[in-house]
Amino acid sequence: MKAQVFVNNCLRKILNIHWPDTISNSLLWERTNQLPAEEEIRKGRWKWMGYTLRKSSNCITRQALTWNPEGRRKRGRPKNTLRREIKEDIERMNNNWKELERIAQDRVGW
Repeated sequence: MKAQVFVNNCLRKILNIHWPDTISNSLLWERTNQLPAEEEIRKGRWKWMGYTLRKSSNCITRQALTWNPEGRRKRGRPKNTLRREIKEDIERMNNNWKELERIAQDRVGW
């Protein structure tokens, strides 16, 4: 992820770590008390998902989560969309969409 590379470079500059002296990313995050950028982004994404899933079903942002565009897509590799990212996260957690909708209603537990 490009954002993570940028953050790591900034952290290395802050700690004054230059080329011959290298450290692993995990050690870098440990020294700076940082989480990987991907984790921070995922937290924000799921916070927004909980907020959106608690909205009424006729709300446009809620409908956008399940909207399926018609027509053909362009050639080549499909773009990585929010829906695909969420689907990957759901599979990683061994959950399904209906279960997430139910869990999201409990704001404290979410």
